[in-house]
Amino acid sequence: MRNTEQLEQSESVPWREVAERRGSVPASILRGARGKVGVTQTRLSELCGIPQRHLSEMERGKRPIGRETAKKLAAALDLDYRLFL
Repeated sequence: MRNTEQLEQSESVPWREVAERRGSVPASILRGARGKVGVTQTRLSELCGIPQRHLSEMERGKRPIGRETAKKLAAALDLDYRLFL
């Protein structure tokens, strides 16, 4: 193995640190959770009654995720709503 391969395999980075590098932590959680469940923004919009445009803005960290919105998202994605706050 090359040294860089060994280094990459031995290092781990906490998920919150990675999320912070990419922007908003709640935005990263939403994007990741939606991907894990395998639903599109359009389908998630239908499931929780939030406009798809708003979901897109939330995933990009351009729109905050409030408590009531977090509860709707959590119900649709089967998660604890506090992850989005």
